[in-house]
Amino acid sequence: MDGDLIHKILDYASSRSKFAEARYMDLVVNQVGFRNGEFQGLNFGSEHGYAVRVVNRSISMAYSDSNDWNRVKESIDRAIEKSNFEGKNRIYEGNPIKDTWKVKASKKLEDYSIEDRVAIVRENDAAMESSGAAVRVNSMVDKQINQLYVNSTGSEIRGEISRLFYFYLVGVVESGEFEQSTEQFGSSSGFEYIEKLDLRDRIEQDINELHQSAAAPRINPGKFDIIVGPEISGIVAHESCGHPTEYDRIIGREGAQAGESFLTGKEFPLRIGSPVVNVVDDPTMDGSFGFYKYDDEGIPSRKRYLYKKGETNEFILNRESAAQLGIESNAGGRSSSWNLEPLARMSTTYIEPGDYKFDDLFDGVRRGVYIKSFTEWNIDDIRFNEKYVGKEAYLITDGDISGRVRRPTIETNTIKFYSSVDAIGNDLQFSAGMCGKGDPEQGVDVWMGGPHMRLREVYLQ
Repeated sequence: MDGDLIHKILDYASSRSKFAEARYMDLVVNQVGFRNGEFQGLNFGSEHGYAVRVVNRSISMAYSDSNDWNRVKESIDRAIEKSNFEGKNRIYEGNPIKDTWKVKASKKLEDYSIEDRVAIVRENDAAMESSGAAVRVNSMVDKQINQLYVNSTGSEIRGEISRLFYFYLVGVVESGEFEQSTEQFGSSSGFEYIEKLDLRDRIEQDINELHQSAAAPRINPGKFDIIVGPEISGIVAHESCGHPTEYDRIIGREGAQAGESFLTGKEFPLRIGSPVVNVVDDPTMDGSFGFYKYDDEGIPSRKRYLYKKGETNEFILNRESAAQLGIESNAGGRSSSWNLEPLARMSTTYIEPGDYKFDDLFDGVRRGVYIKSFTEWNIDDIRFNEKYVGKEAYLITDGDISGRVRRPTIETNTIKFYSSVDAIGNDLQFSAGMCGKGDPEQGVDVWMGGPHMRLREVYLQ
């Protein structure tokens, strides 16, 4: 790993500030894409640089991609000068940590050639074409991150991260109707992850389901008991729990960029749903697309209960927001590159499984709908009013599936949704995403998931 200047940077910054930290990041990203059979090219990029944060009368940051000490020093001097202006200067310092960690990968990214990467994506595009897809998009991204973090309390942490991400969009036309599906898969691992996905089988099954969905009738609007699948549980956990509990949203710091939070101004704990609901964010989950042992501020990661027994329980914090609350950071500080500040971010957000077997969720459902997956969703800026449109969905009559339905739509709000939950399955599945936030915007790798869940008396249209 490069970053030889980092200790000199820290020594210089520490001598002129109350608290200082420096982070070196080396990032390599490769992307391959196909669209409707046309090769979209290869995007290979690498970047590296230093981020320095100093605290005096206020908090200030500096960035440099140079290994020339004089240029780096100029950047630090500007940050130190600004840190002596009056402003917010509370930051959680924590305890010193010295450690080295890396993501487990049995088939390392660097061992796969350009031709290997292209072949994977081309084969999946061909599978879509042979299955009769009218629209098809495939993209695969892999990244390697080497990072070194040091601070004035004595921390020195080295990390090596490898991540894989696969995205596809497929659309079909059936009886004059168009239906589409988007799927995202990701893991902190090596190429063994892609090989285990069996993407060709997944794609062919997805296309078959789309044809059936396009031909299905719509339901008559009204109240139904519903069972939602893990894909819907996951997006609900991410959007209506993960985002509103990021503390910078609650205090309005993200208001002009990524939105605010319906939790602003509320007294805590706040009842948001039934007592069976627990929503977790856990960066320690091995293999997760959002996995990390330490966040980008050198804080040890841990499991966080954001909603517990139907009430707000914990916020996602970085060093700055933890200090504002006067508590320890819970390792939510994440940055997508060396020249961007760590913000309070999710990692692996999911609704915790319950005790119900899948078949048991149907017991007692006289008139209902099983919405296995979604084709569309949206939510407002405070993460309260939300909408989910079903992709694969079925009527339930007296506890049994009784026919296919097209695009049943849930329009509700966060508290109504979680309050309607009365039973949670014991299965747990995840999907991946790249979550955007901040200005300049930065995307971080996340997993979102959950089990099947049953909700009572939900209005569908």
